[in-house]
Amino acid sequence: MQAIQMNHNQKGFTLIELMIVVAIIGILAAVAIPQYQNYIARTQVSRVVGEISALKTAVETNLMQGNAPSGSNAHEDLGFTSSNLVDPAPTVAFASDGSGSIKATLGNEASTSVDGAIVQVVRTADGVWSCTVKKSASGGWDDSFAPSGCPATN
Repeated sequence: MQAIQMNHNQKGFTLIELMIVVAIIGILAAVAIPQYQNYIARTQVSRVVGEISALKTAVETNLMQGNAPSGSNAHEDLGFTSSNLVDPAPTVAFASDGSGSIKATLGNEASTSVDGAIVQVVRTADGVWSCTVKKSASGGWDDSFAPSGCPATN
């Protein structure tokens, strides 16, 4: 009598191989998600700095014409469009000598790490602009969220 030889070809993956793949994906996610959240926070702070810095040209134009932009609607008069990251609207206050500031607080849809941070662009009477970011009171703040040229302060 002749023995019948059976071929057992493996098809698919074993359970241990699948478990290893899941473990690797878990490790990658554990590293990638916090990095992505930090990236989002940095991007949001940089975006608000850019949004309020764009008003500097309009402020300079107003000052050249003898107007000192100030008041609750000054941001609208300067051309600031609403932002989903700034809450409430930016505060614009300038004196007749040209000194003053534009201040915006991150809120609304801002990341919890930067929610409450204050971006302030200040102009001296000499026409020199500077920028600072006041740290958020939230526990997730990191000084790396502030863009270069606009350092974080307490």
